[in-house]
Amino acid sequence: MTVTGETRLFEAVAADKGERLDVFVAGRAPELSRSRVQKLIADGLVSVGGRPVKANYKLQPGEAVSLTVPPPEPVTVEAEAIPLDVVYEDAEVVVVNKPRGMVVHPAAGNWRGTLVNALLARCDDLSGVGGEVRPGIVHRLDKDTSGVMVAAKSDRAHASLAKQIKDRTAGRRYLALVHGNVQADEGLIDAPIGRHRTDRKKMAVDADHGREARTRFTVLERFDGFTLVKCKLETGRTHQIRVHMAYIGHPVVGDPKYGPKSSPFRIAGQALHAAELTFRHPVSGAELVFTAPLPGDMEEILAKLRKHS
Repeated sequence: MTVTGETRLFEAVAADKGERLDVFVAGRAPELSRSRVQKLIADGLVSVGGRPVKANYKLQPGEAVSLTVPPPEPVTVEAEAIPLDVVYEDAEVVVVNKPRGMVVHPAAGNWRGTLVNALLARCDDLSGVGGEVRPGIVHRLDKDTSGVMVAAKSDRAHASLAKQIKDRTAGRRYLALVHGNVQADEGLIDAPIGRHRTDRKKMAVDADHGREARTRFTVLERFDGFTLVKCKLETGRTHQIRVHMAYIGHPVVGDPKYGPKSSPFRIAGQALHAAELTFRHPVSGAELVFTAPLPGDMEEILAKLRKHS
């Protein structure tokens, strides 16, 4: 676990030759996101051989890497008494069923009304590893994706959960209603994802510059022109399921970025729901499984499709 306010030392070995510094550090401190590591590098808090270098510095075997994570800054994000659908809570974690339309953490244009604002009002002991505006946040759901997600209430919980997600021992399963008739009953979409080359607000499959991304899907129901699929994430890239399903010709219904401009259904956002989350408790080690029922609008759409199939 990275202890905030202290310095850790790592040594690059033969297998690390040529690896980017930010990738190397993120791999050894999985509780820190790659963007957080890049910010620490930019702030001069990561050094190689005692000297600051850039995030894309290519390591050589034997080089010593120093990482300092400063103590969390006082949280200035305002706590708001926003009702939350809490699925489970103890001294280490809190699991919630996030509604569609709620942003996970504050950012430009969304400083209020986020899950973090709500958690700050409920919990006075969120992990500080995520930084000033992301306390407790281990993983995210898109604003218009609903479903179950976990936040950490201690730094040790944050480190454990981040490692489980990185090592793919934590399970995340989604339900998605997509356009078209998916022919295969199941399959694996293995296609690297990176930032879209012309629209920087979007992601895209990019074989040359993308990061590995794998999504397994299973068909649950087929309708006239639509398919309900269950998706399991094997990696956790931004917009991964949305990009992958659009890539194979079956965009998620209602998706404003990757789907058709108009939707045949009245739905505020994409018909994508995080239905199940599995992880081991960061202290007891017990396997925990949490589920969240489909939101009402998705249930209504499915009822109509079943009626007319």
